[in-house]
Amino acid sequence: MSSLAREVSGCESSSLAAEKRSAPPTSEMADQYRFTSRATLSPIENLGVGAFGGALETCLQMPVLTYKFCLQEGRPLPKTFTGWYRGLAVQAGTVAPITAIQFATNGALQGALLKMSPGRTELSDVETMCAAAGAGAISAAVYGPVDLVTIQQQKMGLSPWQTVRRLVQSHGATSLFRGLASCAVREAVGGYLGLAPVITTRLAADGRFGEALSDRPLAAGIVGACVAGTTAAVLTHPVDTAKTCVQSDMGGGSWGSATSAIPKLVRTGGIASLYRGIIPRTVRLCGAFFVCMMIREGAIEYKTSKEQQQR
Repeated sequence: MSSLAREVSGCESSSLAAEKRSAPPTSEMADQYRFTSRATLSPIENLGVGAFGGALETCLQMPVLTYKFCLQEGRPLPKTFTGWYRGLAVQAGTVAPITAIQFATNGALQGALLKMSPGRTELSDVETMCAAAGAGAISAAVYGPVDLVTIQQQKMGLSPWQTVRRLVQSHGATSLFRGLASCAVREAVGGYLGLAPVITTRLAADGRFGEALSDRPLAAGIVGACVAGTTAAVLTHPVDTAKTCVQSDMGGGSWGSATSAIPKLVRTGGIASLYRGIIPRTVRLCGAFFVCMMIREGAIEYKTSKEQQQR
């Protein structure tokens, strides 16, 4: 997932715009949800929150990820409990820095966009998602090799480092970046830095949902994560399927590139073949969006509470 790598950082800027358009019904709620009183996480804090969120959601959802890989590659499902978690170390250990990179990069890009228009304190929804797309694409430089090693490790039954060594010996060091472009597209479009917070705050601001969700952050987070995760999965799954096929075939005999894999999949299996494994991937994305958003919101609320106590 990414990839994975994708809450979130865009929540701050989109929340302000949403709250301006939909004032809370009571002064008590206004005090509770006034954006200007919320703390801002520092770059180091964003790195820590991103790393923890990425590692946690990967540990919780590794069987879902394994199921997706098996469906997309057409290989048998694992027959043992440990088989479902093969590749967890490399996934969790590398998704953590990936999400940390995404959080930090997203914050830097948002800051750069704000500096382009002095005096502004918020980004539009489009700018929020553009910053998230840039952060996702950049993180693919790490996420792509992570997905590749996980897929090959599950096929070979080796340890992560044995898998890397075998790949480098057989195909060269650059082989670890096979499928990089398609991974960058996946993370740019479907990363969890932009869609989830924008959709969540829009749902909370909408007149039909605002009263029900504005004072229920957990419900708003669940709804926003599910809508964002499903949207991202539908938009990016064909690219993700092509990426998985390419990364499972290191020799390129059957799958030369993602651009050639998509038409080949359609010719041999129809449009439905592009969406193999979409259900487990949708579940994984919804869970990832929710975990990352809730962890970040919890960190912001904790820091806000500490700052208010010091005043």
